[in-house]
Amino acid sequence: MSSDVAVDVSALAINVTIPEALRWTDTRRGEEFLLTTLNVRLLRDGHLAAKAYGRPTAGGRGTYVSFPVPDREELAALVAEAAARAGELWTAHRGLG
Repeated sequence: MSSDVAVDVSALAINVTIPEALRWTDTRRGEEFLLTTLNVRLLRDGHLAAKAYGRPTAGGRGTYVSFPVPDREELAALVAEAAARAGELWTAHRGLG
């Protein structure tokens, strides 16, 4: 790629498994979900945004819906640590395989 072409990265996102001790349940449309995964995005302004995803506690696949991440110190720490680790991994990339 030539140096006169600017690369526009519109988003960076990572998926993070929520450790069992930090998981929680939430309800959507009368169905309870156990939240097991975070999707963390790096926004253009450098801030992070996170949403939680999971499976219905009653079983089955359910629908793919996002939930807000509660304002808990340990979850904020998980998001920050995951973002830092992702940065390390991106920095150490070895190109297309």
